[in-house]
Amino acid sequence: MINHTLSQLRQLKLNGMASALQLQGEQPGNYDNLSFEERIAMMADSEQHEREIRKQERLLKAAKLKIHANAQDIDYSQPRGLKQSQMASLLNCEWVNKHQNLLLTGPCGSGKTYLACAAAHTACTKGYSARYYRISRLMIALTQAKADGTYTKALNQLAKIDMLILDDWGLEPLKPAQRNDLMEIMDDRNGSTSTVIISQLPTDQWYQSIGDNTLADAILDRLMHNAHRINLKGESMRKIRSELT
Repeated sequence: MINHTLSQLRQLKLNGMASALQLQGEQPGNYDNLSFEERIAMMADSEQHEREIRKQERLLKAAKLKIHANAQDIDYSQPRGLKQSQMASLLNCEWVNKHQNLLLTGPCGSGKTYLACAAAHTACTKGYSARYYRISRLMIALTQAKADGTYTKALNQLAKIDMLILDDWGLEPLKPAQRNDLMEIMDDRNGSTSTVIISQLPTDQWYQSIGDNTLADAILDRLMHNAHRINLKGESMRKIRSELT
């Protein structure tokens, strides 16, 4: 009977409950003193836990983060302008819940992308969706979407991502069509989701990097008015780690 029940639970995709029931059958001495209600509650808890783990795995896979980063491994020992209290506040993800943005600036190798990916990893474990893009790759994807008729669908998908990470902001000049694409993205996301911008350029040079004053005003107003900012300094973390190695 237990084998039949286990088979039914797995057919119903209740694998967590099946695993808990199997464990109860294999270790009867640990569960004999529990009531029926208590054993059912343990099975339900197991199912909920397994579903949460599967959801986190799906979210992390969909995020396509550039770096496998973990908040516990963030290095606060180097003098690069990173405050542990500020990161702790960001890692609780309340800013994502409030649909605020994050601007990460600093020289190449200062750890901007790592911090963004660590924040996204933490967000995924809390049930938020995330997605990492280099600006140039995103522009190419949107150009292809226009060609195959899926542009509106692509914009709708971007608008729904809880934390959208855009790396290498301002690294390459934008074409007129790309500026319009950015405006569409920022307008859709404004006040409803969170965007993380990673750039080697200080924020006061972003207007010039966009290349059109009117669109720059509109895009940056939507980005900056409710944004947290981290400006990293100092030597390249890659160089420091290489020397330590």
